[in-house]
Amino acid sequence: MKAICFYFQIHQPFRLKRYRFFDIGNDHYYDDEFTNEDILSRIAHRSYIPAAESLLRMIEESKGKFRCAISLTGVVIEQLEIYVPEFLDLLKKLADTGCVEFLAETYSHSLASLIDPEEFEAQVKAHDQLIYEKFGQHPKVLRNTELIYCDEMAPMIHSMGYKGVITEGAKHILGWKSPNYVYQAASCPKLKLLLKNDKLSDDIARNFSNTSWEAYPLTADKYIDWIASTPADEQVVNLFMNLETFGDFQPRETGIFQFLEALPRFAAERGVEFITPSDAISKLKPVAELSVLHPISWADEAHDTSAWLGNKLQNEAFNKLYSVAERVRLCTDRRLKQDWNHLQSSDHFFYMSTKHFNDGAAHAMFSPYETPYQAFTNYMNVLADFLVRVDEQYPKSIDNEELNALLSTINNQNSEIEMLNKELQSMRNNLEHLNEEHATRAAVAQGKKLDENLQVEEAPAKKATVKKGCKKNVEKAPKAEKKPRASKKAKNDAADEPKA
Repeated sequence: MKAICFYFQIHQPFRLKRYRFFDIGNDHYYDDEFTNEDILSRIAHRSYIPAAESLLRMIEESKGKFRCAISLTGVVIEQLEIYVPEFLDLLKKLADTGCVEFLAETYSHSLASLIDPEEFEAQVKAHDQLIYEKFGQHPKVLRNTELIYCDEMAPMIHSMGYKGVITEGAKHILGWKSPNYVYQAASCPKLKLLLKNDKLSDDIARNFSNTSWEAYPLTADKYIDWIASTPADEQVVNLFMNLETFGDFQPRETGIFQFLEALPRFAAERGVEFITPSDAISKLKPVAELSVLHPISWADEAHDTSAWLGNKLQNEAFNKLYSVAERVRLCTDRRLKQDWNHLQSSDHFFYMSTKHFNDGAAHAMFSPYETPYQAFTNYMNVLADFLVRVDEQYPKSIDNEELNALLSTINNQNSEIEMLNKELQSMRNNLEHLNEEHATRAAVAQGKKLDENLQVEEAPAKKATVKKGCKKNVEKAPKAEKKPRASKKAKNDAADEPKA
């Protein structure tokens, strides 16, 4: 049976306010609260909330046969809690249906996987814990930022406990192969790969309202027919897109919500089912290994990382930020760590893209800046102040070698403390065990002593009873009656009596 695997992405960064050179060292607050609230609230009410309501209706009307996956970053959850908490309530309802799977990703929607494996792992773990706290699920499948993936990442992702990864079905990687199968990572065969069907995903996300598109208008029955008519041995069609597709990229007036809600009915008629990424990985066998030597993503036609690291501006900002990663991880300043998370969002580097600036429509849709050079200048001013604060925690006089030595010492001490704690716990367990044995033996010995005393006490008691009984018998024996002595007068009278 052919299956559709829907995945929807939700992310909004903390956009930076206009930060001047003269603010460095004086102003440590970087977020543009007005812009963040305005954009998130607008998109939530135009797209996120009505789309979530549609998904709920689809699950209820199909009696649980419609299933899908959602991923949302930690930084967007922080904003939703402040500005649109009602949308989080809707997501909780979706989670409670048991038909929606939440995926893992980086907390900050960062590019840490490309430069700092330790930071990448820390962010994914933080995101995993947040998803569990909010929705009661520990994700089993990872969705890295912008679907970025390469062979080098696979062993680390699998070691973190994830069974699969979703990524882009890039043509230069697949070649003649189809994205409509489950694959396994070449560098870690136990890790499964689900690849985005680029064409069928873009037919909804980009072409739905395009009147010049040859297949316009797109209807639900036509779309399901396309999927059902793919080769019979192709297992799963992965449709990955931003949730903003519904209501924002494709406005409500286009009929996008009606199209979405009609899909389960036509899918049931054509024998097409809906599954989650975990369902696909557990139910479907991989058909082959897939090698990805260089990082791929779902951005642009090239499907690489040039959207964020394609020019000198981006690379300068990126390398400068992660040059202090070790120092930030050592500090305990909560506000500093929060700013560290916000500054890592890949969006800041996307705004610096000169190739996206040349594509005016795409740049204007996402960037709050007029030019990528403004984006770079503003970000570097903020970053300069952030670095000053980091230096206050760990001064520049501590070079990388000293810092690494300090980290090694701390790690060794932590390991030693952990080992000693384990030994201490083991000794405590042994002591408790010995105390229990001692108490048991003491109780047994005491019981034996009590038994012996009881026997000793019982034996003399019986003898005493016998002796006492004999004495009583003696006392009870009748005594011989003594004849009373006759008085002298009686004797004289008896002598005076005449004999017969």
